[in-house]
Amino acid sequence: MTRKLKIILATTSLFALAGEMFGPIYAVFVKEIGGDLLTAGGAYGLFAFSTGLLMFLIAKYEDRVKHQERLIVFSNSIMCIGFLGYLFISKPIHLFIVQIILGVSSAIGSPVYSAVYSRAVDKKRAAFHWGAWESLWYMVAGMAAIIGGYLANLYGFRFIFVIMFVISLIGLFVSLLLLEKKR
Repeated sequence: MTRKLKIILATTSLFALAGEMFGPIYAVFVKEIGGDLLTAGGAYGLFAFSTGLLMFLIAKYEDRVKHQERLIVFSNSIMCIGFLGYLFISKPIHLFIVQIILGVSSAIGSPVYSAVYSRAVDKKRAAFHWGAWESLWYMVAGMAAIIGGYLANLYGFRFIFVIMFVISLIGLFVSLLLLEKKR
């Protein structure tokens, strides 16, 4: 497995760990800030719609970018800002804004992650490499869900938001390794 693949897998794992700590307990937080099921559905809907619409518009441009690794770093930077934004949510409108920020990050990052990873994959071992990406994501997401629920139960949401932000910063710094020049 190449160094680039290892960096992408590490970065993906760190962002999955950060994001999935919150996913399963999301509705509890929505209720805590005065929202209801409609708020939870609407916030996720804004995330999904902003991701889908922007991805459709941005992905064509991304094919023309010479160093797509820079877009990965840019996307990760926006995701860090989104995770930090969770600390400042006190009402549903703030949640909607954070979800749109995370949608922008996803719209930029998802296509280029796949493009860069696809180019780095050994074509004779493509199923193994894609399987590594997918299985790692699911295993990390599973661990994160348990950890997030446990920590939120003990220390509250603000604590896991700080942890999510710190983990995402580490992921951002790992993704910077993609920008190193070849020797």
